[in-house]
Amino acid sequence: MRSFRFIDQEFRDVSTLLRKYTKTHFKRDYLLLRSIPGIGPIVASGILSELGDLRRFNSIKHLAGYVGLAPGIYQSGDTIRHTGVSMRANRFIRSYFIEASWQAIRTDPVIQEYYRKHQGKNVKSIIVKVARKLLSRTLAVIKTGIPYEIGIIE
Repeated sequence: MRSFRFIDQEFRDVSTLLRKYTKTHFKRDYLLLRSIPGIGPIVASGILSELGDLRRFNSIKHLAGYVGLAPGIYQSGDTIRHTGVSMRANRFIRSYFIEASWQAIRTDPVIQEYYRKHQGKNVKSIIVKVARKLLSRTLAVIKTGIPYEIGIIE
């Protein structure tokens, strides 16, 4: 139990220092990321510390390729195989967006509708689609500088 308490305390100390660092150096982007459903303080700090300035990515394709939410393709001659998500990517960021997607499904009706539209397929492939949608919305929020507003289904 002592070792568990020690590790828990170390985790809390490191996450507090990381949040403090991102709040001082990336304050505007941190607040914009926090406006997105599913992205909490630890995930926002992790995204900013791993990716830095998101404005450096020209498009969602470049960011999705870096994060690992772009489809992997194997091509040799006339043979083309789609291999799912790319394995040559930053796995930590990909896992941040996968976890944030589960939370976004619960809180944002538009993302929840997108998830339900694809229901009946493989759950892992659906959550990757939702994570890519959340990633594109994240890039749009950072580039425009407008906080995310939860959508309403009509």
